[in-house]
Amino acid sequence: MDKKTLSERDICTKFITPAVEKSGWNTLTQLLEEVSFTDGKIYVRGRLTARGNQKRADYILYYKPNIPIAIIEAKDNKHSVRAGIQQALDYAQILDIPCVFSSNGDGFLFHDRTATDGNIETEIGIDDFPTPEQLWEKYKKYKGITTPTAEKIASQDYYFDGTNRKPRYYQQIAVNRTVEAIANGQNRIILVMATGTGKTYTAFQIIHRLWKSGAKKRILFLADRNALIDQTRRGDFKHFKDKMTVVKHRQIDKSYEIYLALYQGLSGTDEDANVYKQFSPDFFDLIVIDECHRGSAKEDSSWREILSYFKNATHIGLTATPKETKETSNTEYFGDPVYTYSLKQGIDDGFLAPYRVVRIGLNVDAEGWRPDQGKTDKDGNEVEDRVYNRKDFDRNLVIEERTELVAKKLTEFLKGYDRFAKTIVFCVDIDHAERMRTALAKLNADLVVDNYKYVMQITGDNDEGTRELDNFINPEEKYPVIATTSELMTTGVDAQTCKVIVLDANINSMTKFKQIIGRGTRINEEYGKLYFTILDFRNATDLFADKDFDGDPIRVKPVSQDTDLGNIIEDEEKDTTPIIDDITGEEISLKPVIRYPDVNIPTSILAEPRKKVYVNNVDVSVLVSREMYFDQHGKPITTSLKDHTKEIIKEKFASLDDFLNKWNTSDRKEAIIAELQEQGVMVEALYEAVNKDLPALKEGRFYTYVIECKDGSFYKGHTQDLRRRWEEHKNGYGSEWTKTHKVQDLIHFEVFDSREEAINREDYFKTGRGRDWLKSQKEKGLLNGRQAGVDLFDLICHVAFDQPPLTRQERANNVKKRNYYTKYGDQAKKVLEALLDKYADEGITNIENIEVLRVNPFDEFGSPLEIINEFGSKEKYLQAVKELEMELYKNIG
Repeated sequence: MDKKTLSERDICTKFITPAVEKSGWNTLTQLLEEVSFTDGKIYVRGRLTARGNQKRADYILYYKPNIPIAIIEAKDNKHSVRAGIQQALDYAQILDIPCVFSSNGDGFLFHDRTATDGNIETEIGIDDFPTPEQLWEKYKKYKGITTPTAEKIASQDYYFDGTNRKPRYYQQIAVNRTVEAIANGQNRIILVMATGTGKTYTAFQIIHRLWKSGAKKRILFLADRNALIDQTRRGDFKHFKDKMTVVKHRQIDKSYEIYLALYQGLSGTDEDANVYKQFSPDFFDLIVIDECHRGSAKEDSSWREILSYFKNATHIGLTATPKETKETSNTEYFGDPVYTYSLKQGIDDGFLAPYRVVRIGLNVDAEGWRPDQGKTDKDGNEVEDRVYNRKDFDRNLVIEERTELVAKKLTEFLKGYDRFAKTIVFCVDIDHAERMRTALAKLNADLVVDNYKYVMQITGDNDEGTRELDNFINPEEKYPVIATTSELMTTGVDAQTCKVIVLDANINSMTKFKQIIGRGTRINEEYGKLYFTILDFRNATDLFADKDFDGDPIRVKPVSQDTDLGNIIEDEEKDTTPIIDDITGEEISLKPVIRYPDVNIPTSILAEPRKKVYVNNVDVSVLVSREMYFDQHGKPITTSLKDHTKEIIKEKFASLDDFLNKWNTSDRKEAIIAELQEQGVMVEALYEAVNKDLPALKEGRFYTYVIECKDGSFYKGHTQDLRRRWEEHKNGYGSEWTKTHKVQDLIHFEVFDSREEAINREDYFKTGRGRDWLKSQKEKGLLNGRQAGVDLFDLICHVAFDQPPLTRQERANNVKKRNYYTKYGDQAKKVLEALLDKYADEGITNIENIEVLRVNPFDEFGSPLEIINEFGSKEKYLQAVKELEMELYKNIG
């Protein structure tokens, strides 16, 4: 058998798996192949979404289920035994695995992450793979497990409920590190996991393993929300059955082993209310504090009193947002986190929903508002003469027009996106939430008349709104759709189907900001929730620039006074820029429970609201805003986007010749695109920024064009002066059709050398097949628009090296005119011409993919195998495509 002819899968099946099995590994319980450990990042354009590739390890070896101790990366035998080691090390670091192997079927390269001397990497024979016990000893060394007692605890089994549910990789790491830390004697531990990543399930597995191993016999789970306790009891903790109780009505029963309690239910303002003291100080072995940032680390908090009383127990803090202030320090109390899984990691792995941000700056917010001389409020009292700013609005001073404009812009957005998208509006206070509800109800009267619950105020003082909470968060319930709120929904809200978050409250705390972002990050694919949108009216998203923020948005779009938010999603979908998978470099073809705090609000506060001044007849508008972009590190770009991009490209490519050489010799152009994006080139934003100065319309050429009207119909025509013709159509001249239909946009045009070619293309667009093509391309966001289908190659050459850009259609036409493919047979020529048309329509990345031969119009030429045979072989077909690409990018510079 010639190993060189075998595929990677064959090498695994015939050599690697048998070698591992021979060393004593159980292939059913200890050896897993092709393990996908992420879900694949979600990419968004408009309403369109697609998942990127999952991260996948060829082999993961487990000492016990969910205790991984080794990873193997396989390659075919054309590669060396070392070829897979870097990828394996990358995955091993992510998965916290100490023993790393690569193999090509001849043997193994072993990288020992536990080594402290020079023997980090050694080659071993194919028959000498280590046994489970040998690698378990390595793992124990890696984790500092040195005693039989510690080993017993660290090797305790996970809980399996008989379903397919198992911990995600980061939950597995969090559980293992926590159990191992406690096994090694650590008594203060904090886990930092982003909202929506399953902290409660993680806590259950930690508690179960420690309880079953006998390390911790009596355990207290502390929270500060009734809903958190109820959800925990009914959810993951239900498996404790009759061993568990919930402390209620300050009644203590010491016969249980697992206790769930509100800290308010254990302590109080007088000594009699401190029922936790009915337990002896040594009663609990373990205390788990949920959402520990909310007070456990503060010296004078009720939480801290309870923790201090049970000081001999092990304390585990759970939070998405550890708190570090002058008064409160989670790190000082718990120490550094044993594991952190951030919002950014969750989004990149596809476990959390990405989000876009739309920033709306209002004139009174940016410039401040000073009352005219003698200006009176609604009660006829003269308004104090000073400059009022964003911090005053809706707290000290209410400008009615401001509230109405915010409601108008939100309504505008929802009308263009989805009027039944679950939406949370964060307001300054209860009064503001009430007024916002009124303004939204007025603007959405057509839906409110059908059901008054379309928009509801959900605040601590509003009983009717509070009764609707379960319906608001239930994906199966249509109403309420919009919830206006203040403080109560900033924390503890688990809304899997929340698609829009509106920020009209001043947010200065990073902890609070992260908590609010977390209201939208959960995914619910069954109900179409894969991403969410933030409408920011208060510049709260300035906190993106904070060093402690770790989950940048997919897009930040400031808007101007004339921006119609109803079109913002559709305009995004029209973008033709390729979306590149972060992992592969390939192009991407595009019953929740809200938890509210049980807060007893003093009646005196409700009875004596802050004195506010209410004014009206104030001019409030959306300001013209500069475009804002962030670099790959999440920092604002201070130079122009074009200059910023030029700097990045010139750092990568010293000259135009250098770039052309890399482009023309690359097997896959999308790999270059992905590489530039990793360096910080924002392709989509760059297209938008450069759009105004690209000389796409060339006089003296012939154009076929397509105009979309506001009723959704298309008008097709041809002209030699597209600029003039488009202006005529916009103004209602030029044809009977555009005189009677409202013109919306020039959505597509193509450039030709002769009038005959332009007319032929126009005639094609008027056929059924042509209309279907236009519809299909529009749905995919692939029509040229005013950009005229400029290639990313031309965009880069134009921005970085001042080269005049050509459209894809022009490049394709130039190749056809040269007629370079005379050496091929008739059928092969037709295939190449079709590839040119495909390039003109969709770009370079699609024609590089051999799978393109399976779609129209290539299926008319036969099967992929038959088409390839027209060129002689697969290698010759790929060479022909390579030559075609060389022709497309000829004569540059």
